[in-house]
Amino acid sequence: MDATELLRAWNEGDKAALDELVPLVERELHRLAHAHMRRERQGHTLQATALVNEVFVRLADGANPNWKDRAHFLGIAARLMRQILVDHARSRGYQKRGGGAQRVSLEEATLITPEPALDVLAVDRALEAFAKLDARKSQVVELRFFGGLSIEETAEVLGISAETVKRDWRVAKLWLARELDRPRAQEHRP
Repeated sequence: MDATELLRAWNEGDKAALDELVPLVERELHRLAHAHMRRERQGHTLQATALVNEVFVRLADGANPNWKDRAHFLGIAARLMRQILVDHARSRGYQKRGGGAQRVSLEEATLITPEPALDVLAVDRALEAFAKLDARKSQVVELRFFGGLSIEETAEVLGISAETVKRDWRVAKLWLARELDRPRAQEHRP
């Protein structure tokens, strides 16, 4: 069976399907996790493997959404990775102390090469604010940036055209870049 068939079987209550699914999607989830961890500060206490394991734990413990296909699964996994990293950062108190994270633009954060640590909490705050303005564009960012989905996969998950994803991605990157580049002092103004 392929990943989509296994996801549907798991959704229908076949717990053994999860055991077969894990090896099929594990490499892809590790790739996503490594990409996330490269954006974190050095010495981060959460490792890529632990991030993937936590995603699987939350998926296995939670109610299964109506899995449509592999892209939908990766979208949910991307959202979980974001939540896990944000929860981890909050639990470590990085928001209070600044976490030693250097603020970088979204464009810089999406580069493949090693880069300065990404302030996950700043990205999360900006993305939450953006979701209030435009939920779909926020989902595009989550799927593309956190999920590593292609334009076509993102379009499939959201049920929109690839051209719409491209437009949403361009607008979202501009909006988020502006938000992430703002000095911290402006964030605390009444």
